Amino acid sequence: MIEDKEIEEKYIKELDDICDECKTKDESVSQNLILTGFKICKSCRVSKTIFPI
Repeated sequence: MIEDKEIEEKYIKELDDICDECKTKDESVSQNLILTGFKICKSCRVSKTIFPI
């Protein structure tokens, strides 16, 4: 039972919609996490596409 709670808390923390790059809360973060595997918002994704460094 304790392990289930720990795993559940880990997933809740992972899906908190906060961008790893700019630290803003945006709905597109969870969508990009599913599509690309990175926790970034759509504006950071565009900037990483244009300036990939």
